Amino acid sequence: MKNIFLLLIAIGFGQFLNAQDESTLDKNTSVKFVETTIDYGRIEKGSDGVRTFTFTNTGDHPLKIYNIYSACNCDIVAQPEEPIAPGEKGEIKVKYDTEKVGPIVKTITANTNTKEKLIPLNLIGEVLPASADNKDEEEKMKM
Repeated sequence: MKNIFLLLIAIGFGQFLNAQDESTLDKNTSVKFVETTIDYGRIEKGSDGVRTFTFTNTGDHPLKIYNIYSACNCDIVAQPEEPIAPGEKGEIKVKYDTEKVGPIVKTITANTNTKEKLIPLNLIGEVLPASADNKDEEEKMKM
């Protein structure tokens, strides 16, 4: 009985120490993005669609990006895997599928340990047909 009691105390103490380490990440911090909207401008179909959101942890606790949600024609190329220390910078790289011609009006959302929790990041611009496609369309219109 005494051994079981000591075992339970040891397990409880271990859980307490583990919870203390995790609580630092659970504390709210703050983040400042250089830009929360990336403007692709007018780009040609097939152009490089990779862009970078740069940010700084402006809070007093490590910044953790738990997940990034994307419901657009874009992929998350890179995001921080480790917490960002106070005062340090980080990047989120996204790649928009520039094979789709038309306007770009998309939002991705970063799930963080900031007060806001969810931070929207916007992509805007327009993908134009490639130059060869433009010439083909002009030829069709002349006929």
